[in-house]
Amino acid sequence: MADLVVVREFGERIYPGLQSVERIPNGPEDAPWHVVINGENYHALQALRSTHRGKVDLIYIDPPYNTGNGGWIYNDRYVDQADRAKSSKWLSFLERRLVVARDLLKPTGVVIVSIGDDEHHRLRMLMDQVFGSNNFIMNAVWQGGGSALARHHAGGVDYMLIYGYDAEKVGRFMDPKPFVPEMLRLVADALADGKSPEEAQERLREFIKANQRLMPEGVTRFNNVDTNGTIYETSDLTNRLPRPNLRYVVTDPETGAQYTPPSNGWTVKREVMDEWVAAGLIAFGKRPRKKKSLEDYARNMPVPTFTHSRNTSNAHLQEILGDKRFPFPKDHEVLMRWFRMAAPRDAVILDFFAGSGTTAEAAMRLNAEDGGTRQSILVTNNEVGASEAKKMRAAGLHLGDPAWEERGVFEYVCRPRISTVVKGKRPDGSDYFDGLSANVEMFDLTYLDPSAVRRGQEFTSVAPLFWLEGGARGERIEAVPDEGWAVTDTYGVLFDIDALTGFATAVADAAIAGRAPAVLFIITDSPAEYQQAAERLPVGIDAVQMYEDYLSNYTINTIGGAR
Repeated sequence: MADLVVVREFGERIYPGLQSVERIPNGPEDAPWHVVINGENYHALQALRSTHRGKVDLIYIDPPYNTGNGGWIYNDRYVDQADRAKSSKWLSFLERRLVVARDLLKPTGVVIVSIGDDEHHRLRMLMDQVFGSNNFIMNAVWQGGGSALARHHAGGVDYMLIYGYDAEKVGRFMDPKPFVPEMLRLVADALADGKSPEEAQERLREFIKANQRLMPEGVTRFNNVDTNGTIYETSDLTNRLPRPNLRYVVTDPETGAQYTPPSNGWTVKREVMDEWVAAGLIAFGKRPRKKKSLEDYARNMPVPTFTHSRNTSNAHLQEILGDKRFPFPKDHEVLMRWFRMAAPRDAVILDFFAGSGTTAEAAMRLNAEDGGTRQSILVTNNEVGASEAKKMRAAGLHLGDPAWEERGVFEYVCRPRISTVVKGKRPDGSDYFDGLSANVEMFDLTYLDPSAVRRGQEFTSVAPLFWLEGGARGERIEAVPDEGWAVTDTYGVLFDIDALTGFATAVADAAIAGRAPAVLFIITDSPAEYQQAAERLPVGIDAVQMYEDYLSNYTINTIGGAR
């Protein structure tokens, strides 16, 4: 026992920090950064409760389904089918996290939780308890089909329980049908009055613009009118997965213009494409896109059930990483479907069971599709699967060994997946595709000594939390400047109360220029000095006293254990 060192007493409070492990600036300077945190998700949620209380538009999680296959850990042990308390443990495990997560939602926020048959009924009761049964919105059913796993339990059905922080304030799941007749009538009347399809289209777009805040986002995309008077939207025919057999030339029958296939091929066989072209379902432009009519949309959306093969997500992740590393990842197209419906284009989206990182890819691809500025915040860990852990223990490896850690889900799957999607290159240097325009930073969750925090010796680990609270945009204040203060476009820090005049002037100038920081941090242990500083700052900007507020607001209470 000579090597045993007591670091913390049981139940003693600990304090979180973030240490950057990879920073990928591949998007616009003013775009929000997508953030990935590797660490215990209960602790990460407690830290986010200080930086993002009431700021999250959508929480999407796919927690362990508790099927008894050794897929999740409770009190440092994998839970198996033989454990008679496995449901009780699972509910306790989830409840602690959901209670904290609820504090992060905006009043208009939505939470979506995926679940299977085994615990669906228990999760519904837990969600009723945490969010209120009156805030239940929908129980969506996803039929996956295909694989043996997909056929297990009710023919491969998964559920998505959807709740609002306040369901009465959630308008994004409204039925689109009330708007459809008016849009159809508007175009029909315009054409009957002798207007051209182009003029009818302009009237339609004016109507959408005037009612955009009231309409579901899906309806607003139907802003085109063809020569037959049909209202339609277009969807990209680009194939996300390589299909060499789908590389063929498409010809516009009206103009004779020919369109070469994208690098991965089209989405359908030539025979199907020919049928679409003949039926007038293809909108030719720089690259052909398939039309979807407003009438079809109104008949089919929104619906509480949908079918989408799970096989595509396995193939997609394998194509990104170059080999098969993670079983049954979430499907980015399914997530994009829900993100479109459940969150605005500038949403903050949180996933604290992030696994392979699908949520980040879905948010990035959706931004690329519609020009949105969604920001994803992911929390995952570096746990190794039960079977893999058993093999490595047999080989004499243990938790903490480099060979063990490099096979964890963060290091082996999530981090390389997101890096590949943004950079366009796999970890082995091979090309994947052009990469997505996005800024991403990945962090390890660390634990800090409060006395060192008070002395300012842990600022580099606290600095990312300041940046997160400011919106995770633009530059980050990484060190104490000679001036004793620093101000960015999103937040500011006063390190030295004697530099208050310069700090207050800089903040006031930024506010006058329309660039007022979202939050200001005043580093002082004196309430009188903090009050003095707050009185000199423009009204309407949040001010936070550091480090005493940090040591109270960012505290992680470990009593009872993390799990």
